Amino acid sequence: MSPGHWKSTMVVQGILWILYGVLLQPEPGTATMPLLMDSVIQALAELEQKAPATEASYTASSWLLSAQDSGSHNPLRRFLLEGQTLKTIKLDLPSLSPELQGLIEEVARHSVQNGKEYGVVLAPDGSTVAVEPLLAGLEAGLQGPRVVNLPLDSTATPPDAETTFPDIGAMVPDVRATSPGLRGVSPDATFADVGAMSPNDRAADLDVGDISPDIRPDQASSPDTKANPPTTVDSLLVVTLARDLGLNFLQGPHTQSHSELGTEGCWDQLSVPRTFTLLDPEASPLTTAFLNGALDGALLGDYLSQAPEPRPPLSHLLSQYYGAGVAGDPGLRSNFRRQNGAALTLAPALIQQVWGALILLQRLEPVHPQLQGMNQEQLAQVATHATKEFTEAFLGCPAILPRCRWGAAPYRGRPTPLHLPLAFLYVHHTYVPAPPCTDFLRCAANMRSMQLFHQDTRGWDDIGYSFVVGSDGYVYEGRGWYWVGAHTRGYNSRGFGVALIGNYTAELPADSALRVVRDELPRCAVRAGLLRPDYMMLGHRQLVHTDCPGEALFNLLRTWPHFNTNVKPRTTRRASRRSKRKPPPMTL
Repeated sequence: MSPGHWKSTMVVQGILWILYGVLLQPEPGTATMPLLMDSVIQALAELEQKAPATEASYTASSWLLSAQDSGSHNPLRRFLLEGQTLKTIKLDLPSLSPELQGLIEEVARHSVQNGKEYGVVLAPDGSTVAVEPLLAGLEAGLQGPRVVNLPLDSTATPPDAETTFPDIGAMVPDVRATSPGLRGVSPDATFADVGAMSPNDRAADLDVGDISPDIRPDQASSPDTKANPPTTVDSLLVVTLARDLGLNFLQGPHTQSHSELGTEGCWDQLSVPRTFTLLDPEASPLTTAFLNGALDGALLGDYLSQAPEPRPPLSHLLSQYYGAGVAGDPGLRSNFRRQNGAALTLAPALIQQVWGALILLQRLEPVHPQLQGMNQEQLAQVATHATKEFTEAFLGCPAILPRCRWGAAPYRGRPTPLHLPLAFLYVHHTYVPAPPCTDFLRCAANMRSMQLFHQDTRGWDDIGYSFVVGSDGYVYEGRGWYWVGAHTRGYNSRGFGVALIGNYTAELPADSALRVVRDELPRCAVRAGLLRPDYMMLGHRQLVHTDCPGEALFNLLRTWPHFNTNVKPRTTRRASRRSKRKPPPMTL
């Protein structure tokens, strides 16, 4: 690496540590800017412009220690990210505008308190993202993901301001294995074995349409607890996901385990969001926003670790990732984080990383209340259970944006509850809107216009569908899992109505949308006890006189495993004329 490239990397790392260390204990709810990912990108861009070139040679740890009252509240993260070189040189922080300073203070730490979630922002794709794990992944990627030896001394003490950290580079001589190269590698493999392996394709190089985690019980089988425990960890996966995943599922006589993960929430407003309230006030700290940030950090850190010098400015990288795609690749963007994350965090390897993270944390914090007295067999069981839940309940399920996210109007009247589990899933196309929506703004506008048409023109209480699937990678909640819809006359109480936005008379939906309807949504509904395992899938035209879900889509639907061939279509010309109604007004 040339000196100039090394200096530019240090500047980028320093900017990240400034974001970490502006204030150790920020006051929640005090941001003066809207809590948007665009605001975070703006803060990064301003830091990048003001970073003095003369300070480019200082390490990330130097930048961190230069910040007043700075320091990581996470000893494991500090050990892995700050431990390479520590300097005591004090630097003058680049001055930020008061508005950006307040924003950084607001998002510096992720927490869940009294049903509110702090340290999260609303991204352009409609998802909510925790900033802290995102920044941790970026920093780990800039340092170059590598295999890190676990300390063999079980009496290791927590790091503090006086601690001299070991040189991690010296602990693993001449080994710089990237995260993709470690997928599926046993933590007990020798460094020579790792170095001889051919790196796997990174997630961004894979066909997103073909990435769907094949959830099998044997994927998350418990490691042989009689074997030696892990002796190495991948710093990128540990600081973004593995540590928090393991701690979330710890159980003991003096600890509380949060087994549920992936809780969503609602912003107080979408244009200028400031307060995020969880839909479940007793939610696990591993909310959807936290897991989104962890996956984004892991994916972008993986990308940075392999990107040639000079690496792109972080503000530019995030703008691409939360926009059209990194380096023009539409597959490497936030909309498809779950599919890409499934390729990066394969279950067998993730079990080892979670297990290793708990071992390292146990040795760094011997008095940790959740880890005291736990043996290796217990830690292995926690890692297995945590990985299984994360893989099946989060990665294997589609991202469903709640009603509040697309701006739904209130339900009119009193909804009728469904008697679960149901036996059918009915497939529709919206016909109007006809063009598939490929971004959040357009999909959300389509949802509002359909709800307006169903309520004001049809006279229904709400949008008729249970769920609506866009071509942007997301599912939009309609009436949801628990309330009778208005989608398949005469059969609404017996099945869920799922519509794909678009007219699929002559063409097919995007592969990602098809995969959601065929595999992900029903699989997760069965797992949650909402849909019977022997459910049947029907096209709208098999029960009602209509052309829905379109000739092209219905012909494909007939080839799917749960399709019921015994119910004959009832398509009529009269229904075709009726379906060609005037489109409802579109409002953005």
